[in-house]
Amino acid sequence: AEPLCRSAVPIIRCPRGNAAEMVAEELDKKLRESLRNAGNSLFSPELAMSRGRMSFQRPLLVVLDRGIDLAASLHHTWTYQALVHDLLDFKLNRITMKEDQPDPTVQGKEKTKNYELDVDAKFWQAHKGSPFPTVAEAVQNELDQYRASEDEVKRLKSVMGLEDSASDAEISAALSENTAKLTSAISSLPELLERKKMIDMHTNIATALLEEIKARKLDFFFEMEEKIMAKSSLDKPLLDIITDPETGSSVDKLRLFLIHYLASPDMSSSDMEKYVKALQEAGADTAAVDYLKKWK
Repeated sequence: AEPLCRSAVPIIRCPRGNAAEMVAEELDKKLRESLRNAGNSLFSPELAMSRGRMSFQRPLLVVLDRGIDLAASLHHTWTYQALVHDLLDFKLNRITMKEDQPDPTVQGKEKTKNYELDVDAKFWQAHKGSPFPTVAEAVQNELDQYRASEDEVKRLKSVMGLEDSASDAEISAALSENTAKLTSAISSLPELLERKKMIDMHTNIATALLEEIKARKLDFFFEMEEKIMAKSSLDKPLLDIITDPETGSSVDKLRLFLIHYLASPDMSSSDMEKYVKALQEAGADTAAVDYLKKWK
């Protein structure tokens, strides 16, 4: 995205014979088509000239296969969108979550709730890449703003001598007399309702994520994996983490060990046997370990 923002056609480089080459070829095709179509080009001459003279230095875009950095795909992440993908049932921009109280009218089935995430929604666009604590704070700020707006509408109704329980006829008569005063507040009601719907959705999503994080101690795994990849010492021996039944799921422990294995320059066969045995006792499928042993 950065080369496109600079209105410069990048030089694309990639290793041959894997998925990275396929992506690079498709990107090259897309860029060539864009250059041929002057009316719909990704590289706007006007935009480039507005930022100064067109640069003759082209950026280098390197496309790599995920196999170059397997640890990144195993890492427990801490951003909002990635947590939604990792922890919730998220498909085609729809989140499906179980409700706390099952429907008593439906025997043997749990009631679920669906949330549609609009990729262009303002809150999602602003915070999908934010750390989870920042998202929780943003949701609270949105809620405070909504409550302030709601209180203002109630205050105006109170000034008119109306209570929340006033009838439609009373409200209509009062509005006829005080149209100018309440026009702004009333016109904002649909927007307030949409904001409340958005706040409720992200509150429920954030709550579901927090429950998973607490239950599996994912903040701890995130911190440990960050230290492993930074070559820092761990607060607790890795084997103790794997054997601790109160810390994470078997998959969480497997991901942690695989990152450790990828980051380790060498591991003795005896140490490997200890880790594999501990993972199997924790209920993990160690087929991934066998694969990485061959890959590494």
